[in-house]
Amino acid sequence: MSGPVVSGSAPLSPDRRRDVPTGTYRLQVTADFTLDDAAAVAGYLADLGVSHAYTSPLLRSAAGSTHGYDTVDHAHIDEPRGGRAGFDRLVAALHEQGLGLVLDLVPNHMGIADPAEAPWWWDVLRHGRDSAHAAAFDVDWDFGGGRVRVPVLGSADDVEKLEVVRTEDGPELRYYDNRFPVAPGTGEGTPQEVHDRQHYELVDWRRADRDLNYRRFFAINTLAGLRAEDPAVFEATHRLVLDLVAGGAVDGLRIDHPDGLADPKGYLDRLAEAAGGRWTVVEKILEPGEDLPGSWRAAGTTGYDALAEVDQVLVDPGGEARMSALDTEVSGAPVDYAELVRRSKREVTDGILGSELARLVRVIGELPGVSREDGLEALAELLASFPVYRTYLPDGREHLDATVAAVRERRPDLAAALDALHPVLSQAGSEAATRFEQTSGPVMAKGVEDSAYYRWARFVVLNEVGGDPARFGSTVEEFHEAQRRRAEGRSASMTTLSTHDTKRSEDTRARLAVLAELAGEWADLVRGLLTRHPLPDRPLAHLVWQNLVGAWPLSRERAHAYAEKAAREAGLSTTWTDVDEEFETALYEMVDAAYDDERTSAEIERFVARITPSGRSNSLAQKLLQLTMPGVPDVYQGTELWDHSLVDPDNRRPVDYAERRRLLARLDDGEVPGVDDTGAAKLLVVSRVLRARREHPEWFAGYEPVTASGPGADHLVAYDRGGVVPVATRLPVGLSIAGWGDTALQLPTGAWRDLLTGGRHVSDAGGLPVAALLERLPVALLVHDQPGTAPAAG
Repeated sequence: MSGPVVSGSAPLSPDRRRDVPTGTYRLQVTADFTLDDAAAVAGYLADLGVSHAYTSPLLRSAAGSTHGYDTVDHAHIDEPRGGRAGFDRLVAALHEQGLGLVLDLVPNHMGIADPAEAPWWWDVLRHGRDSAHAAAFDVDWDFGGGRVRVPVLGSADDVEKLEVVRTEDGPELRYYDNRFPVAPGTGEGTPQEVHDRQHYELVDWRRADRDLNYRRFFAINTLAGLRAEDPAVFEATHRLVLDLVAGGAVDGLRIDHPDGLADPKGYLDRLAEAAGGRWTVVEKILEPGEDLPGSWRAAGTTGYDALAEVDQVLVDPGGEARMSALDTEVSGAPVDYAELVRRSKREVTDGILGSELARLVRVIGELPGVSREDGLEALAELLASFPVYRTYLPDGREHLDATVAAVRERRPDLAAALDALHPVLSQAGSEAATRFEQTSGPVMAKGVEDSAYYRWARFVVLNEVGGDPARFGSTVEEFHEAQRRRAEGRSASMTTLSTHDTKRSEDTRARLAVLAELAGEWADLVRGLLTRHPLPDRPLAHLVWQNLVGAWPLSRERAHAYAEKAAREAGLSTTWTDVDEEFETALYEMVDAAYDDERTSAEIERFVARITPSGRSNSLAQKLLQLTMPGVPDVYQGTELWDHSLVDPDNRRPVDYAERRRLLARLDDGEVPGVDDTGAAKLLVVSRVLRARREHPEWFAGYEPVTASGPGADHLVAYDRGGVVPVATRLPVGLSIAGWGDTALQLPTGAWRDLLTGGRHVSDAGGLPVAALLERLPVALLVHDQPGTAPAAG
């Protein structure tokens, strides 16, 4: 059977480029994949069907940065990535193909790893409070005697290793390769005497956990928080980007980490006015049931909420009992996930974010009748118990009230402190309330995403950014209800399945989702692996084995890198700052068994072969759902083919665009691929849906569930978007046992055409038979097959 004829690209006019995108493609622009490299794939992106390229941050960043989220200078495009000339060439190439550009913007923090690279930070260190840029950074000058504490020394004694170096621009303090400015008139004397006169104090890096006096991004000392709420700071940090927007080079914006801002609503209001209301999404992680504040001038989020909805509907809830039993067996006792999260978050408040908590205590000051110790403990318990990333008072006040009540019930000994804190933390716009909001987000991120997700290995598919590991799957009806809400409230929000920050790629999760249907077989395999290759940290071993199976085959180097990161993030048997070499050696030996132990390697190969066909079915299903559900679909670079990546930096490996062009050309010649190793079937789904969305946006203007009848009805997700009907298979293992039988989609009578295979099907009084519809692929994209209607998207 030949596939349908593919219509050509429909270039966007300048006005349409500034509309809501119909589809985006995320590009990680680096020194190894430059702006010119991005320009070279503009034609491919147009052929794929997106309306906009969507790049990682492009402003000048720290030397060697592979991600761009450590901006050091907002006035320039990063030169190693191609500079302004390279940016202009990229924009010209996109416009030639009729594509727009969405730019990632980082307003919350600035890179300061090398002060000499960051002019503003250098000036603050040189001039202190009198610096022209002092207001840009969130520094508590009164704490620390008017000096910024910079945690770079290997120990307090290393102050003796400082040197004064004379340069053309004046003297500098040096600590090995670290350079620091010297205030005018303070450069005479010993290096230690010079240091004592500066507006900064170089301190032991271990002090970062308890007594820094500048706000950081999470607990990263080399990312200093910016005060974007200051109009002058906003103007200076956004001038170049807004000029690019005004000039037509940038058509949409992605805002990184708005939760770090003092006033996200005020920021978005100012940005919308300055950018002329361009399409803007925010990297906001919503907890289940949480919505963006309705007052925010943003189209929606970057899509982690959509990711969770798709993942959940493809997970078999029937596997929960067996997976939980295995987890209990591995852990030695049932795991109380809520308590695990609370403990993990307390480790963060009492550890790496201790400086932020201490500053909050200083801002609040004395509480009448409450000891400092009780006040600190109450704040830590509130932060550890907060159910969402943060409030935006008055929005979200109910979360604060509920958390105070919950902590009071659990810790009656803190009642007085909680009663005193509650009104202080409820005052919208006050410094205390704002700093509490800015602190609760990092506590959640570090305690949950970067700790608890690596400590609870029941079923790692669910341990994803924006997910809820305690919720094991959802019904089709729950999925439909979520999409109705999305269509009504945030129809221009981004949807995604993979990002540069996901814990594992979409295809890795899709393969691992099969474990819920084969929980017994998985348990048998895991028991053998844990017995033959014991590791003292059994839950970590279970987590690593799941991820290796999900990404298999992968190189030994990739597997080692993942296992090391997972172990250090979990922080139970080894950590980033206190490496247990004996444990990590044992961990590497366990991983090596997957390659060197003949029995183990064979068992893994057999099991991966067992689950791969169902995993690919899940991959195609989730991609079809994500691309067709209400919202603006994003495709992360390379994931238009199978991509079994793990957490960064594994998910930022080079992409073979020549192979993707070759396969796309075959599809456009009419080939309908099988679901094979090439991944062409996924490319078919991606390209045909994206082209349909770009060329026929009217087909995607509504949302109505489509029901099915018959024995396989529970294995289908289908809905009518207003002109096109996506049909996706779910729970493929169970389906393979019974088959479709006489299952039928309840569609209006008449002829239907599948935009993926070109197949034509008829719906009669009994519906449209599913067995014939999904004979070639486990997914379909149906439109009415009316005589004389040209195929629009494929």
